[in-house]
Amino acid sequence: MAGQSVEGGLRFAVLGPVRAWRDGLELDLGTPLQRSILGMLLLREGHAVTPNEMIDAVWGEDAPPRALGALRTYVSRLRTVLEPDRPARSRPELLTSIGRGYALRLPDDALDLTRFERGIQRAEVARKAGRPADAAGALRAALSLFEGEPLAGTVGPYAEHQRDRLIERRISVIETLMDLDLELGNHAKVVSELIALTADHPLRERLRAQLMLAYYRCGQQGDALNVFTETREALIDELGIEPGPELAALHQRILAADPTLAAPVPAEAPAEEPADEEEQPPALELPRPAQLPAAVNDFTGRKEIAVRVRTLLSTQSSAEGVPVVAISGIGGVGKTALAVHVAHLADDVFPDGQLYVDLRGYTDEATAPESALGGFLRALGIPPDVIPDGLSERSALYRSILAERRILVLLDNAHDAEQVSPLLPGSPGCAAIVTSRVKLADLPSARLIDLDVMEPGEALSLFGAVAGAERVSAEHGAAMDVVAACGFLPLAVRIVAARLAARPSWTVASLVPRLADEQRRLDELRVGNLAVEATFALGYGQLDPTSARAFRLLSLPNGPDISAGAAAAVLSMSAFEAEEVLESLVDASLLEAPAPGRYRFHDLLKLFARRVLDKSERPQAKTMALRRLLGFYLASAQSAHGLAYEGSMIPGNLVVVGSGRTFTSADEAVAWLISEGDSLFATINQAAASARTSEQLLPAADLLVAMEPLLESGTHTREFDQSTRAVLAAAQGIGDTPGELRARYVLGRVLFAGNRLKEAEEQFRTVYELSQARAEKIVTGEVLNALAVVVGRQRRHTEALSWFEAATRFYRENGVPAGEALVLSYSARDHLGLGRPEDAIAAAEKGLAIFTEIGSGAGTARARYHLGVVLSRVGRLTEAVHHHAECLAFFRASKQRVWEQRVCSRLAETFIAAERYPDAVRHAEQALVVSREIGHPYGEALSLTVLGKALRGLGSTTRSLDCLRQAFEIFSRLGAPEAGDLKILLDNIAVTEVDVES
Repeated sequence: MAGQSVEGGLRFAVLGPVRAWRDGLELDLGTPLQRSILGMLLLREGHAVTPNEMIDAVWGEDAPPRALGALRTYVSRLRTVLEPDRPARSRPELLTSIGRGYALRLPDDALDLTRFERGIQRAEVARKAGRPADAAGALRAALSLFEGEPLAGTVGPYAEHQRDRLIERRISVIETLMDLDLELGNHAKVVSELIALTADHPLRERLRAQLMLAYYRCGQQGDALNVFTETREALIDELGIEPGPELAALHQRILAADPTLAAPVPAEAPAEEPADEEEQPPALELPRPAQLPAAVNDFTGRKEIAVRVRTLLSTQSSAEGVPVVAISGIGGVGKTALAVHVAHLADDVFPDGQLYVDLRGYTDEATAPESALGGFLRALGIPPDVIPDGLSERSALYRSILAERRILVLLDNAHDAEQVSPLLPGSPGCAAIVTSRVKLADLPSARLIDLDVMEPGEALSLFGAVAGAERVSAEHGAAMDVVAACGFLPLAVRIVAARLAARPSWTVASLVPRLADEQRRLDELRVGNLAVEATFALGYGQLDPTSARAFRLLSLPNGPDISAGAAAAVLSMSAFEAEEVLESLVDASLLEAPAPGRYRFHDLLKLFARRVLDKSERPQAKTMALRRLLGFYLASAQSAHGLAYEGSMIPGNLVVVGSGRTFTSADEAVAWLISEGDSLFATINQAAASARTSEQLLPAADLLVAMEPLLESGTHTREFDQSTRAVLAAAQGIGDTPGELRARYVLGRVLFAGNRLKEAEEQFRTVYELSQARAEKIVTGEVLNALAVVVGRQRRHTEALSWFEAATRFYRENGVPAGEALVLSYSARDHLGLGRPEDAIAAAEKGLAIFTEIGSGAGTARARYHLGVVLSRVGRLTEAVHHHAECLAFFRASKQRVWEQRVCSRLAETFIAAERYPDAVRHAEQALVVSREIGHPYGEALSLTVLGKALRGLGSTTRSLDCLRQAFEIFSRLGAPEAGDLKILLDNIAVTEVDVES
């Protein structure tokens, strides 16, 4: 087994969970990220791995900004775990630094993968020497080293790739082993094994051929031919191909009863001398236990995972080691139902019976291992007065009785590995299924399966199976709403369905409002002795005080999930302490970890956590937790805003309490805002709904302003609109002028982005008046500039320039050169509108020069955009293309999709002016795609306009006209002045077409 160790040595395993032992004792390898790093070092077989390779391997494209520091911390922890007495040793370092990288130098036999490959080599040598039995034995020994899914519990792209490679390697070796068994005449023994293997790998033609041959040699020609038919149908359905020539040829040979397919004649074993009858001990007649609970007659779904579990139990039953499948998951997810279902399916694999015990691991009266063993021994026919008292003695007797027998043991509701270990069989041929709410990663040789909630279709089928299929299908939409409200949790679905079945007067639709009320939902999810809340309470009751408090408080935020950093703020813990608690809740199946560093509740568990929170925590504790979260988000967004809008006055005027994330670049900052957007808006809405004073609301209003760079991504326009209006309503309700000022400014930006120019202007004017009345400078410069832009878009160019002049004075008085540069860049188009191209070019060039001098990447990109527009309009097309290409690269890299759309449209306009119509079409189509992806109607209309013009240049008249008409409809709906321009163009096109026809 992987965990066996020579005295004084280290052993490692990757053919299952990544694990390590020293002197036979398992080491605590820490978090999944830390195990992933160790897994990569083990698989590189002593070769150095650079930090960048490790970061890409473990985090991929989602690497955090401080990934390098985190990596060094994990490596340092691994060194401590692997070599705690390093200074006292004289031998070379195990985990060593090579240049900037790391390498793990292991003894030859320290890794299970190395022993696996050597076993395969020994098998190849034996096979070539004409010893197939020895070869088969070597392969079975090698395969027994697999203890579940390879690299289980590790994360990242590298682990996924290597996991797939090792799984493929394992099945390839199994195929070779099956060939050897068939060669040895063991066809009758491997049929059941091949049935399970082909069910798990239905498209592997080699396994299918082996099953056909085994069936044929067992005299089951019809079954053999059926395998070919099923294989052909599967290949056509899944891949659209016919079976390969080898499988087709075998099919024909079976049809023809080819005598060469007959089984080889095994060598005769020497006859044994019969023993004297008086010397033969009487055979012990042991009963066949059949303790499994009745199978659920309406068991639904879970087909793939049921086949997988059955295969894991049966494929290695004759190899060294006992297959153990440990199924974990949230309470009510159906672990026991699945285990019992699979155990009944595997009845033919374990002809000597099944043992079952409910270990009651989540009650105050958990079953002691010695008590469970006593029950097993009595079921196996051992008289009570013969059963020893001690745990070790009972376990030894139990394993002795199971030797040479094929029995399946189902250990239900286990508390931990310590409770389970004495109950596991010790002989090949037996197997065990363990169910537990905790992930039993420390259970030796266990194949770990984390059972998730049902797929929507499966949940709907279960609902129909209990409540009545016809009744449910008649109200399909309402039924889907019901199972969704149940979070697709099998227990919840079954309870609701049972209540409906018992009430013929109810409709499915009548359940929807009952379950919609989150305060009542858990109360609705109970029938008879079944209750979702009671099931959750069992798991919650096992938590230590620190984990229990974390479980409660983490249910407070309304966001869909939470990062480790944000959770640390809620819990008022260090990042390290929070990670430890979060991972312990994941191990207990009370939290999910959808991605490294992110955590979430199942919907019903969150409702349960909030219920116990209300009972256990004072209101002040809940208020402070949400304030800490809001403070973390605001501090992080302040840092993001400062990098995205270098030189802006806004970050310095935010009232920030507490610390948050820091970023190394504007790209990283904007990416964080995008990834956290849903959680940020949820927190703002939560604060707006509960705020009773300006002090409570202002951080949420400040967070809205700090999130302004997110507007440029175009990903959360609707959320900005909804949250801004919520904050505005709250501010007006409590008379909070600072909050109202901030909310109106962001609302004006949102309205402007949607080309609702008059409404945006109204908001900006109100913001300016409030700023003047309160002498509040947080957005004064920005709102002056915004007013200039919005009236300029309405072609009131002279008024626009007067607002720009006011903005310039403000920025100069406050010493903000970036603000002055921004004003110069934006004002260039109004100079053009007044017929002053020289002034326009001068203003745009000066704005670019200032941004370049102060080193603002975002400002430089915006300035290049405006200069490109001006140069295009005056005919300096090559220069315009250069500036637009430069800023397009920046906006794409920083995921500012609104700007990306604008630049693509301008590039298309410039290429049209240069009569480079193919290039114009390409950029216009890119602009159109981006506009539609981010839901930007004004940008869509602009893109359609330039696309129509470019297509007209190419001679695609029909498509061109269609694009222009669509653009006109959108501009008209938005009330944009561009609608008038397009009306003139469309009228001219109509006149031109009439003239051509005449």
